[in-house]
Amino acid sequence: MMMEKNVEIDAGRYVAWYARPVVHAYAYFFIGFLVPFSLGHPQLLVGSVVNTVLVLSAMQFGFRKTVPLLFAPSIAVLARGLVFGPFTPFLAVMLPFIWAGNVLLVWIVSEFYRNKRNNYGITLGAAAGAKTSFLFSSAYALVSLSILPPLFLATMGLDQLVTAVIGGVVAFGAYNAGIAKLADF
Repeated sequence: MMMEKNVEIDAGRYVAWYARPVVHAYAYFFIGFLVPFSLGHPQLLVGSVVNTVLVLSAMQFGFRKTVPLLFAPSIAVLARGLVFGPFTPFLAVMLPFIWAGNVLLVWIVSEFYRNKRNNYGITLGAAAGAKTSFLFSSAYALVSLSILPPLFLATMGLDQLVTAVIGGVVAFGAYNAGIAKLADF
């Protein structure tokens, strides 16, 4: 009889151990979708929260398991435009570039900090710089071709750099404070 109780407790811990990362991944996904969908603005807040979730997920799960989250924020912004305001075709044009920028951020953090244990500050600087450079270059090309209005240069330039750095700093603090491990048993 006593042995059965221990087996039940161990089984519960086993299930909880496997459920924890799934719960965290869904939480990151929902935050990554709901914050841009429900708030929309200010960009500094929304972008920082989104980048925090992207970087936290990269540090906790690595690149492959973060892939679904890469698309959630921009789809939320697009959905918000459809539900709460006029749909902007300009955002639709930028979506693939935004996704690629998120890929750069998450892959660099995952590969160089999580996997290779390089200095986090240098890794974050490289990741934020790569994301910003890619997005700004893409926006610049599309503005030069008269596909996008010049407004996109500001939102895909310095704003991206600032929100990526803020998000990365918050994620690093949260990760080291144990936020990603709150459900440990």
